[in-house]
Amino acid sequence: MPLNTFKRALAAGETQIGLFLGLANAYTAEVVATTGFDWLLIDGEHGPNDLRTIIAQLQALAPYPVRPVVRTVDHDVARIKQLLDGGAQTLMVPMVESAADAEKLVRAMRYPPNGIRGVGTAMARAARWNGVNGYFAQADQEMCLIVQIESTTGLAAIDEILQVEGVDAVFIGPSDLAASMGYLGNPGHPEVKAAVEGAIRKISAAGLAAGVFSADPAAAEAYRQIGASFLLVGVDALLLRNSAVALADKFKAAGQTAAGGAAY
Repeated sequence: MPLNTFKRALAAGETQIGLFLGLANAYTAEVVATTGFDWLLIDGEHGPNDLRTIIAQLQALAPYPVRPVVRTVDHDVARIKQLLDGGAQTLMVPMVESAADAEKLVRAMRYPPNGIRGVGTAMARAARWNGVNGYFAQADQEMCLIVQIESTTGLAAIDEILQVEGVDAVFIGPSDLAASMGYLGNPGHPEVKAAVEGAIRKISAAGLAAGVFSADPAAAEAYRQIGASFLLVGVDALLLRNSAVALADKFKAAGQTAAGGAAY
Protein backbone atom coordinates (compact mmCIF):
# COMPACT_ATOMS: atom_id res chain seq x y z
CA MET A 1 0.00 0.00 0.00
CA PRO A 2 1.52 3.36 -0.96
CA LEU A 3 1.96 5.45 2.19
CA ASN A 4 0.90 9.08 2.18
CA THR A 5 4.11 10.78 3.31
CA PHE A 6 2.61 14.24 2.77
CA LYS A 7 -0.16 13.50 5.27
CA ARG A 8 2.42 12.27 7.75
CA ALA A 9 4.56 15.39 7.25
CA LEU A 10 1.57 17.64 7.89
CA ALA A 11 0.66 15.73 11.05
CA ALA A 12 4.25 16.06 12.27
CA GLY A 13 4.23 19.82 11.70
CA GLU A 14 7.08 19.69 9.19
CA THR A 15 7.45 22.77 7.00
CA GLN A 16 6.63 21.89 3.39
CA ILE A 17 7.57 24.24 0.53
CA GLY A 18 5.69 23.67 -2.69
CA LEU A 19 5.06 24.83 -6.24
CA PHE A 20 2.02 24.98 -8.52
CA LEU A 21 2.16 22.69 -11.55
CA GLY A 22 -0.04 24.38 -14.14
CA LEU A 23 1.61 23.40 -17.42
CA ALA A 24 -0.33 20.13 -17.55
CA ASN A 25 2.71 18.23 -18.74
CA ALA A 26 4.34 15.14 -17.25
CA TYR A 27 7.79 15.96 -18.63
CA THR A 28 7.97 19.41 -17.07
CA ALA A 29 6.51 18.00 -13.84
CA GLU A 30 9.39 15.54 -13.69
CA VAL A 31 11.90 18.33 -14.32
CA VAL A 32 10.50 20.23 -11.32
CA ALA A 33 10.53 17.04 -9.23
CA THR A 34 14.34 17.10 -9.32
CA THR A 35 14.69 20.65 -7.96
CA GLY A 36 14.19 20.18 -4.22
CA PHE A 37 10.58 21.19 -3.52
CA ASP A 38 8.85 19.21 -0.78
CA TRP A 39 5.50 19.05 -2.56
CA LEU A 40 3.96 19.88 -5.92
CA LEU A 41 0.35 20.88 -6.56
CA ILE A 42 -1.05 19.49 -9.80
CA ASP A 43 -3.67 22.13 -10.49
CA GLY A 44 -6.95 20.88 -11.90
CA GLU A 45 -8.82 24.07 -11.06
CA HIS A 46 -7.05 26.73 -13.13
CA GLY A 47 -4.47 24.64 -14.98
CA PRO A 48 -5.57 23.02 -18.29
CA ASN A 49 -5.51 19.54 -16.75
CA ASP A 50 -7.83 16.58 -17.19
CA LEU A 51 -7.84 13.12 -15.61
CA ARG A 52 -5.30 11.72 -18.05
CA THR A 53 -2.78 14.56 -17.68
CA ILE A 54 -3.11 14.40 -13.89
CA ILE A 55 -2.44 10.66 -13.82
CA ALA A 56 0.50 11.12 -16.20
CA GLN A 57 2.02 13.67 -13.84
CA LEU A 58 1.46 11.41 -10.82
CA GLN A 59 3.32 8.68 -12.71
CA ALA A 60 6.15 11.06 -13.59
CA LEU A 61 6.53 12.19 -9.97
CA ALA A 62 6.30 8.71 -8.46
CA PRO A 63 10.03 7.82 -8.57
CA TYR A 64 11.00 11.01 -6.70
CA PRO A 65 10.70 11.92 -3.00
CA VAL A 66 8.60 15.01 -3.80
CA ARG A 67 5.01 14.73 -2.55
CA PRO A 68 2.17 15.22 -5.06
CA VAL A 69 -1.11 16.95 -4.24
CA VAL A 70 -3.97 17.33 -6.71
CA ARG A 71 -6.30 20.32 -6.70
CA THR A 72 -9.74 19.39 -7.93
CA VAL A 73 -11.89 21.30 -10.38
CA ASP A 74 -14.77 21.45 -7.92
CA HIS A 75 -16.63 19.35 -5.35
CA ASP A 76 -17.96 16.78 -7.82
CA VAL A 77 -18.00 13.36 -6.14
CA ALA A 78 -17.63 11.40 -9.38
CA ARG A 79 -14.52 13.36 -10.41
CA ILE A 80 -13.04 12.91 -6.94
CA LYS A 81 -13.58 9.14 -7.25
CA GLN A 82 -11.67 9.10 -10.55
CA LEU A 83 -8.76 11.07 -9.09
CA LEU A 84 -8.50 8.72 -6.10
CA ASP A 85 -8.64 5.66 -8.35
CA GLY A 86 -5.95 7.31 -10.49
CA GLY A 87 -3.61 7.30 -7.52
CA ALA A 88 -4.07 10.70 -5.89
CA GLN A 89 -4.03 10.38 -2.11
CA THR A 90 -4.04 14.07 -1.18
CA LEU A 91 -6.65 16.40 -2.61
CA MET A 92 -6.95 20.15 -2.23
CA VAL A 93 -10.51 21.25 -2.88
CA PRO A 94 -11.28 24.89 -3.74
CA MET A 95 -14.05 27.14 -2.46
CA VAL A 96 -15.12 25.28 0.65
CA GLU A 97 -17.60 27.55 2.37
CA SER A 98 -19.34 25.47 5.03
CA ALA A 99 -19.06 22.48 7.33
CA ALA A 100 -21.56 20.73 5.05
CA ASP A 101 -19.19 21.22 2.10
CA ALA A 102 -16.34 19.73 4.12
CA GLU A 103 -18.42 16.78 5.35
CA LYS A 104 -19.43 15.93 1.78
CA LEU A 105 -15.78 15.95 0.69
CA VAL A 106 -14.71 13.72 3.58
CA ARG A 107 -17.36 11.18 2.58
CA ALA A 108 -16.32 11.40 -1.08
CA MET A 109 -12.80 10.28 -0.11
CA ARG A 110 -13.86 7.30 2.02
CA TYR A 111 -15.38 3.93 1.26
CA PRO A 112 -18.69 2.82 2.79
CA PRO A 113 -19.80 2.68 5.54
CA ASN A 114 -17.76 5.80 6.35
CA GLY A 115 -18.26 7.43 2.97
CA ILE A 116 -19.53 7.11 -0.56
CA ARG A 117 -16.42 6.40 -2.64
CA GLY A 118 -17.31 3.95 -5.40
CA VAL A 119 -15.58 0.58 -5.60
CA GLY A 120 -13.68 -0.19 -8.81
CA THR A 121 -10.20 -1.35 -7.83
CA ALA A 122 -9.79 -3.69 -10.81
CA MET A 123 -9.39 -0.54 -12.94
CA ALA A 124 -7.64 1.58 -10.31
CA ARG A 125 -3.98 2.55 -10.41
CA ALA A 126 -4.35 3.37 -6.71
CA ALA A 127 -4.88 -0.31 -5.87
CA ARG A 128 -2.34 -1.47 -8.44
CA TRP A 129 -5.26 -3.05 -10.32
CA ASN A 130 -6.14 -5.33 -7.38
CA GLY A 131 -2.46 -5.91 -6.70
CA VAL A 132 -2.44 -4.28 -3.24
CA ASN A 133 -3.34 -6.79 -0.56
CA GLY A 134 -5.82 -5.37 1.93
CA TYR A 135 -6.34 -2.16 -0.02
CA PHE A 136 -9.84 -1.56 1.36
CA ALA A 137 -8.63 -1.91 4.95
CA GLN A 138 -5.89 0.68 4.44
CA ALA A 139 -7.11 3.15 1.82
CA ASP A 140 -9.17 5.51 3.97
CA GLN A 141 -6.38 6.17 6.46
CA GLU A 142 -3.98 7.16 3.67
CA MET A 143 -6.34 9.78 2.22
CA CYS A 144 -5.60 13.42 3.03
CA LEU A 145 -8.14 16.20 2.54
CA ILE A 146 -7.10 19.84 2.29
CA VAL A 147 -10.02 22.22 2.14
CA GLN A 148 -9.41 25.63 0.63
CA ILE A 149 -10.97 28.69 2.25
CA GLU A 150 -10.91 31.63 -0.12
CA SER A 151 -14.07 33.68 0.40
CA THR A 152 -15.65 35.77 3.13
CA THR A 153 -18.37 33.11 3.39
CA GLY A 154 -15.78 30.40 4.00
CA LEU A 155 -13.93 32.62 6.44
CA ALA A 156 -17.13 33.21 8.43
CA ALA A 157 -17.64 29.43 8.67
CA ILE A 158 -14.05 28.53 9.52
CA ASP A 159 -14.76 27.52 13.13
CA GLU A 160 -17.38 24.98 12.00
CA ILE A 161 -15.19 23.72 9.15
CA LEU A 162 -12.30 23.11 11.55
CA GLN A 163 -14.50 20.79 13.62
CA VAL A 164 -15.26 18.43 10.72
CA GLU A 165 -13.61 15.07 11.35
CA GLY A 166 -11.59 13.96 8.34
CA VAL A 167 -10.34 17.40 7.34
CA ASP A 168 -6.55 17.16 7.58
CA ALA A 169 -5.55 20.68 6.62
CA VAL A 170 -6.87 24.06 5.54
CA PHE A 171 -5.30 26.16 2.80
CA ILE A 172 -6.01 29.87 2.55
CA GLY A 173 -6.20 31.38 -0.94
CA PRO A 174 -5.27 35.08 -0.61
CA SER A 175 -6.10 36.07 -4.20
CA ASP A 176 -9.70 34.86 -4.21
CA LEU A 177 -10.14 36.00 -0.63
CA ALA A 178 -8.97 39.46 -1.64
CA ALA A 179 -11.52 39.51 -4.46
CA SER A 180 -14.26 38.37 -2.10
CA MET A 181 -13.32 41.16 0.32
CA GLY A 182 -13.50 43.79 -2.42
CA TYR A 183 -9.77 44.00 -3.14
CA LEU A 184 -9.54 42.19 -6.47
CA GLY A 185 -5.91 41.91 -7.59
CA ASN A 186 -4.56 43.13 -4.25
CA PRO A 187 -3.91 40.12 -1.97
CA GLY A 188 -1.32 42.20 -0.14
CA HIS A 189 -3.92 44.68 1.15
CA PRO A 190 -3.57 45.08 4.94
CA GLU A 191 -7.13 43.87 5.57
CA VAL A 192 -6.57 40.77 3.46
CA LYS A 193 -3.27 40.01 5.17
CA ALA A 194 -4.91 40.43 8.56
CA ALA A 195 -7.70 38.04 7.54
CA VAL A 196 -5.18 35.46 6.30
CA GLU A 197 -3.13 35.74 9.49
CA GLY A 198 -6.21 35.37 11.65
CA ALA A 199 -7.27 32.27 9.73
CA ILE A 200 -3.82 30.67 10.02
CA ARG A 201 -3.83 31.22 13.77
CA LYS A 202 -7.27 29.61 14.10
CA ILE A 203 -6.30 26.62 11.98
CA SER A 204 -3.10 26.08 13.92
CA ALA A 205 -4.88 26.44 17.27
CA ALA A 206 -7.37 23.77 16.17
CA GLY A 207 -4.50 21.33 15.67
CA LEU A 208 -4.73 21.20 11.89
CA ALA A 209 -2.09 22.03 9.32
CA ALA A 210 -2.41 25.52 7.83
CA GLY A 211 -1.32 26.37 4.31
CA VAL A 212 -1.11 29.52 2.20
CA PHE A 213 0.21 30.82 -1.12
CA SER A 214 2.78 33.59 -1.23
CA ALA A 215 5.50 34.24 -3.79
CA ASP A 216 7.01 36.89 -1.49
CA PRO A 217 9.71 35.25 0.70
CA ALA A 218 9.25 37.76 3.51
CA ALA A 219 5.47 37.31 3.58
CA ALA A 220 5.79 33.53 3.36
CA GLU A 221 8.19 33.51 6.30
CA ALA A 222 5.86 35.74 8.30
CA TYR A 223 2.99 33.31 7.64
CA ARG A 224 5.22 30.40 8.64
CA GLN A 225 6.14 32.12 11.89
CA ILE A 226 2.49 32.38 12.92
CA GLY A 227 1.68 28.77 12.12
CA ALA A 228 1.56 28.01 8.38
CA SER A 229 3.36 24.72 7.81
CA PHE A 230 2.82 24.12 4.10
CA LEU A 231 3.28 26.86 1.55
CA LEU A 232 3.06 27.35 -2.18
CA VAL A 233 5.68 29.83 -3.32
CA GLY A 234 5.43 29.92 -7.11
CA VAL A 235 3.95 28.68 -10.37
CA ASP A 236 5.79 26.63 -12.99
CA ALA A 237 4.31 28.58 -15.91
CA LEU A 238 5.43 31.90 -14.41
CA LEU A 239 8.91 30.56 -13.68
CA LEU A 240 9.25 29.62 -17.35
CA ARG A 241 7.80 32.87 -18.65
CA ASN A 242 9.76 35.14 -16.31
CA SER A 243 13.04 33.35 -17.07
CA ALA A 244 12.34 33.50 -20.81
CA VAL A 245 11.50 37.22 -20.65
CA ALA A 246 14.66 37.93 -18.66
CA LEU A 247 16.83 35.93 -21.08
CA ALA A 248 15.33 37.62 -24.15
CA ASP A 249 15.72 41.07 -22.60
CA LYS A 250 19.32 40.31 -21.62
CA PHE A 251 20.41 39.39 -25.12
CA LYS A 252 18.37 42.08 -26.84
CA ALA A 253 19.94 44.68 -24.56
CA ALA A 254 23.39 43.23 -25.24
CA GLY A 255 22.77 43.38 -29.00
CA GLN A 256 21.60 46.97 -28.83
CA THR A 257 24.67 47.94 -26.80
CA ALA A 258 26.98 46.22 -29.27
CA ALA A 259 25.26 47.85 -32.21
CA GLY A 260 25.44 51.24 -30.57
CA GLY A 261 29.12 50.80 -29.75
CA ALA A 262 30.00 49.86 -33.31
CA ALA A 263 28.52 53.16 -34.54
CA TYR A 264 31.15 55.07 -32.63
